[in-house]
Amino acid sequence: QVQLVESGGGLVQAGGSLRLSCAASGRTFSYGVGWFRQAPGKEREFVAAISRSGGVTYYTDSVKGRFTVSRDNAKNTVYLQMNSLKPEDTAIYYCAAAVRVVGSRREYDYDYWGQGTQVTVSS
Repeated sequence: QVQLVESGGGLVQAGGSLRLSCAASGRTFSYGVGWFRQAPGKEREFVAAISRSGGVTYYTDSVKGRFTVSRDNAKNTVYLQMNSLKPEDTAIYYCAAAVRVVGSRREYDYDYWGQGTQVTVSS
């Protein structure tokens, strides 16, 4: 069993930055990890993902060039650095771990989920 805990969310002005963390516990964190977000009244959507080693990353088009996903396996932590934030980035952000796949954009490919952290970007 893997437990995931997100942190780092908050309120920021447009153009600002935040770094989200996803800390894993329970067993060796050798899984692919994805970040998803859910805005009010909308379905949860894929944001970014990273391979087990951290060597390969994936992004949805709307965050390319602004967000960077990385990981430190020694600390069992995955990060999402978010720069040039826009009001439309406002959402609850979730990290998720997948046992069998890497880089998937589909929620059902992920086996473990965190509780989410709120990101609010003011205009």
